[in-house]
Amino acid sequence: MDDTGDVVYEDFDDNDILALEAADRHDAETEDTDVIYGVDKKTLQPGTPVYQLRITCSNETIFAVYNGPELKPGTAVLVPTRYGRDLARLSGKVCGRTMSSISKITRIERVATDIDIEKEKINKGKEEEAFKICKQKILDRNMEMKLIAAHFLIEESKIIFFFTAESRVDFRGLVKDLVAIFKSRIELRQIGIRDEARITGGLGLCGRAFCCHAISDKLKPVAIKMAKEQNLSLNSMKISGPCGRLLCCLAYEYGFYAEQRSTMPNEGTKITSGGTLWKITEVNAVCGMITISSEDGRLQRLSKDSFEKVDNHWVIRK
Repeated sequence: MDDTGDVVYEDFDDNDILALEAADRHDAETEDTDVIYGVDKKTLQPGTPVYQLRITCSNETIFAVYNGPELKPGTAVLVPTRYGRDLARLSGKVCGRTMSSISKITRIERVATDIDIEKEKINKGKEEEAFKICKQKILDRNMEMKLIAAHFLIEESKIIFFFTAESRVDFRGLVKDLVAIFKSRIELRQIGIRDEARITGGLGLCGRAFCCHAISDKLKPVAIKMAKEQNLSLNSMKISGPCGRLLCCLAYEYGFYAEQRSTMPNEGTKITSGGTLWKITEVNAVCGMITISSEDGRLQRLSKDSFEKVDNHWVIRK
C-alpha cells in the first residue's frame, strides 16, 4: 500500500469483518468545465452555487450543493461522506470554473442544529476515551500498528479508528474487543504517513501549519528533482517534513521555479562579453538575478533581462 491509499476494515456485526479495496484518493485528472456533474447524475447549471466543505474527522475537502439560502463560511452542515453521514464545515463558495467528476460532488442535507453541535462536543470527549481504550488494546495484543485518531459519527452508530502500519494487519481480535466494549459498529481505517500529518496537523519547518492540514488535503506527488530545480540542499533532513517525506511546498512552488528557470541560463554556463570570459555561478529564480564571475575573480550581479539566447547560445545584451 502506498501513502496515497487507505485500506478499510469494518465490523458489521460481532462475527463478520469486511475488507474493502483501497479508497480512491481523487487524483484522476479531469477537464475544466463550466457545467458541474455529479449530483443525482444530473447536470447543474452554471449559476448553481457550489460550496467547498472540510470534513472534520479527516480534514479532507469535498464539494457540495445546497437547496436553500446561501450559506456563510464556517457554517456546520450535515453531509454524506465516504465515512458516513457526518458534520462538515463550510470553507466558502467555489468561484469561477470548477474541475469535478461524478464522485466529487455531493449534496448538503441540512444545516447543523444546536443539538448537532452539542453532540459533536460530547463526542469529542468520547473520542478521547475511545482512543485510550483502543490504544491499550493494541498494546495488550502487541500489534504492529500506530493509532492516529478516533471519531464518532453524528448520525450513525459507528466509530472510526484511523491508524498507520508498515503492512497489512490482522486485527479481527481487536475489532471483536472494541465491539464488545462500545456495542457499536467499528471501522478501522489504515492510512498513509502523509495522511497522518493531514489529520493530526502541526507546525512545519517554516513555523506555519502543515500545508496538507491547513491549505489543501490534495497530496501532490513530490520528487527530488523539484528540490534541485529550486537550488535547495539535498540533505533529506532539510527538505523533509515531520512526516518523513519530501515537503509538500516543493510541489506547490515547483511550477514557478520551472517557469522562471526556463527563461534564465543555468549555473556553469560560460559567456564571453567585452573580451572577457564569464561564468554563471548563481541563478536566483525568485529575484530574477544572475551572478557571474570572471577569470580574474571579478563578480557581477545582473538582471535576467540582461541575458538573451542567440543561436542557441546565451549572451549578455549590450
